[in-house]
Amino acid sequence: MATPRKVIVTCAVTGAIHTPSMSPHLPVTADEIAEAAIGAAEAGAAVLHLHARDPETGRPDQRPEAFAPFLSRIKQSTNAVLNLTSGGSPFMGIEERIRPSTTFKPEVASLNMGSMNFGLFPMLDRFKDFKHPWEREFLENSRDLIFRNTFKDIEFALNAMSGNGTKFEFECYDVGHLYNLAHMLDRKLVTPPLFVQTVFGILGGIGPHPEDVLHMRRTADRLLGDAYQWSVLGAGRNQMPIAAMAAAMGSHVRVGLEDSLWIGPGKFAESNAAQVRKVRQILEGLGLELASPDEARALLALKGGDQVGF
Repeated sequence: MATPRKVIVTCAVTGAIHTPSMSPHLPVTADEIAEAAIGAAEAGAAVLHLHARDPETGRPDQRPEAFAPFLSRIKQSTNAVLNLTSGGSPFMGIEERIRPSTTFKPEVASLNMGSMNFGLFPMLDRFKDFKHPWEREFLENSRDLIFRNTFKDIEFALNAMSGNGTKFEFECYDVGHLYNLAHMLDRKLVTPPLFVQTVFGILGGIGPHPEDVLHMRRTADRLLGDAYQWSVLGAGRNQMPIAAMAAAMGSHVRVGLEDSLWIGPGKFAESNAAQVRKVRQILEGLGLELASPDEARALLALKGGDQVGF
């Protein structure tokens, strides 16, 4: 797969991994999520990956009514592709996790491609003081957490959204997840071009070493051939090094406060837009250009922003 001249930058603006006490810049309310997303789009993100949170506690919230207040506002303010999580939180079941996507019929929804240990508890070594009781418990409970994405779960999500024209950001945290995706492709349950998001640096998934990035790329090439568009995200401090390394090898990139709270060593990112601007500098320094939202739609064969349910 040749290096793309146009690189799709996805920004994941809040996620469900970091808790509100970890950074004053993490968007929590619908207004904060909308402003963060619009700012990221203005900075160059073609795709916005969205989660919702309880505005009082910051806890992950997959109720469609938690998404509604920011979806229409973001859509009115930007042409960016809106990508709704079906990962939700690792503590949620698949039916709860896909409800926003079945309700709002977005252009893109994320889909995790395998069950895994998902260890967030090492963050307790860095963050000691929490505003909300749920935060410490959430992190501690990940010692005994299996993020469930069985074949039945994946098939359920694919079938539930197949009639809506929603495409997927296939999140692959390890090599076996690529094999699971190839299995779904063999069965014609998924349609190329596949948008494959390889995730590096989550405890329980593949690590962030350059050899890991190469191994995922080579495996995806061997299994999927020219049926996919490759994107990467590095967790935490791995965010920008992995974006730079993989972009030079032909990938698209994902940044955002869901994946990393940082902009440099020991320095918080003050906004999602700041991370988009930083990765843009890296990409343009490599002689690459950012894809516009409509160029991203063409690369990923999306149905268009006028075909969604919000």
